[in-house]
Amino acid sequence: MTSVGDVAPGFTLLGSDSTPAGRRPYSAAEYRGSPLVLVFYPGDNSPVCTRQLTTYRDDIASFTEAGACVLALSPQSVASHEAFSDKQGGFGFPLLADPDKAVGKAYGILGPLGLYRRSVFVVDALGIIRYAHKTVAGFSFRTTDELVAAVQACSA
Repeated sequence: MTSVGDVAPGFTLLGSDSTPAGRRPYSAAEYRGSPLVLVFYPGDNSPVCTRQLTTYRDDIASFTEAGACVLALSPQSVASHEAFSDKQGGFGFPLLADPDKAVGKAYGILGPLGLYRRSVFVVDALGIIRYAHKTVAGFSFRTTDELVAAVQACSA
């Protein structure tokens, strides 16, 4: 289980940013040197997940201005992510597939039935977790303002 102050578990997962060149493996290590916002969400096309990711998409300039990259992870396949992204007009950040839930397990966000719990981590430029929020019942999500403030705090 990961907590604030821990080294963020590394990973490499297949994902897509809905561009031809964007369907590729994504590694946490490639984002070292910049803050990283990791958004764990339960599933493509669900109402709350859709609202959460479209909110972050609509606010992507706030993340960019703070110097942060955003990656969203769920257990669905890359093909499912691409269909979901296309249906929503794109997200502006990659959706990564964790079908065996190994990354979810490493971050301690799996619920009692092995389902992803809606969770967000902010990892600083050195790979240290500086903010962690893990939901118990995931019907709401953290606001962009809260996440950007966490990014700014770890960048100061």
